[in-house]
Amino acid sequence: MNRIAIQGIKGSNHHIVAQNYFGDDIVLDECLSFDVLVDSLLNDKSELAIMAIENTIAGSIIPNYALIDANNLHIAGEYYLNIHHHLMALSNQTLNDILEVYSHPMALLQCKEFFKKHKHIKLVEDVDTADVAKRISEQNLKGVAAIAPKIAAEIYSLSIVEDEIQTIKNNATRFVILQTRKPTNGIDSINKASLKFELDHKRGSLAAILNVISDCKLNLTKIQSLPKIETPWKYSFFIDVTFNEYKDYEKAKTIIEIMAEDFKILGEYKNGRS
Repeated sequence: MNRIAIQGIKGSNHHIVAQNYFGDDIVLDECLSFDVLVDSLLNDKSELAIMAIENTIAGSIIPNYALIDANNLHIAGEYYLNIHHHLMALSNQTLNDILEVYSHPMALLQCKEFFKKHKHIKLVEDVDTADVAKRISEQNLKGVAAIAPKIAAEIYSLSIVEDEIQTIKNNATRFVILQTRKPTNGIDSINKASLKFELDHKRGSLAAILNVISDCKLNLTKIQSLPKIETPWKYSFFIDVTFNEYKDYEKAKTIIEIMAEDFKILGEYKNGRS
């Protein structure tokens, strides 16, 4: 039985990913922050962790790149989840009865247009979507609603007040599967990699790396830069590449390792969208 660390509690999107990726035979370590989630891995409370890394609307969750890098974690896989936001509350309440809505800041942002039409509702930021649903249920909070996945309403016996309230319906989040040891993914199953390297702040340094990626027939699917706080004007770059032939990736990897500084393989795994 796998011990999986998730950000949030049962009923959260991280919980849905855990079930979809690993099945029901899991034990969850519920963490209310990504720092606690990393600590769960490092202290052997969990064997694996699920971490949101980017969203089609909000973009990259930049601090999580730094957490993966600084703690030498390995990406073993990835999962893309379509995000659905539902407004839920205690039974026998209508939208007019709801005076306050608590949810994660990202969920509130993604449902902004819906609440513009209901100005009597006060929006309040909270730590976790599912945790709000649990609190409403346990404390019997009337006039208060949560924005959360539908599974949270089922777990905490709440009623759906409004379905699918997100502004943009085609909204997905990419999650990565993390572990402290290097994964043993077979070469035949690997067609994506996450890499990190550093470059000096000089003309053409990044362009040269991008040319290598192109010449070696790799597809760059993500690039994210982070400044090195202790070294002004120097940057760490986090990239994701996909490829059809492992030998092409291996060639690119060898060249980039020579050209760049502090080269690190964060993960080699199966593309979650292939």
